[in-house]
Amino acid sequence: MRIVPLDKSPLPSIAPDIVFDGVLGDFAAALPGEVANRGGLRARAALETAVLICLGTDARVRPDELRDGDINRGWPGDSFDMADDEAPIGSRLWLLRRRTVDDAIVPRLAEDYAVEALAPLIRQGAAAKATASAVADPAHNALVLSVTLTDRDGAVVVAQKFRVLWP
Repeated sequence: MRIVPLDKSPLPSIAPDIVFDGVLGDFAAALPGEVANRGGLRARAALETAVLICLGTDARVRPDELRDGDINRGWPGDSFDMADDEAPIGSRLWLLRRRTVDDAIVPRLAEDYAVEALAPLIRQGAAAKATASAVADPAHNALVLSVTLTDRDGAVVVAQKFRVLWP
């Protein structure tokens, strides 16, 4: 499964200076005009990066969510906590790869998994609310997942679209 940003720019800038082209991510050097960060890495879209990490990282799941033979995925660091209020990283979107894209169940699960994955950003106060909307494209074995983060005043602070593909 791949999650591809549907951004108008050919290489969306995902801070801390991760440039993501839909397949590969890499760090990007600061631009010459960034005098305060000369020789460092660009860091201009921290919240957008956090959204990408939350959605694009596989979360560990409960054993009852695994089928026979499945290996639990997710960041190994989630198996222990460094702080009392630490939240697991990632989403359960990877579980959808074992389903056929339909117009009813898969989009609702994708929305639920996305909002759940973004919950740490709400708990940390980076945003006040997270919403997700998914539209299935069964003919292309894909769906479009739109996520929005708003602040306390209801203003949109992040709005991103991703194409989730079943290879």
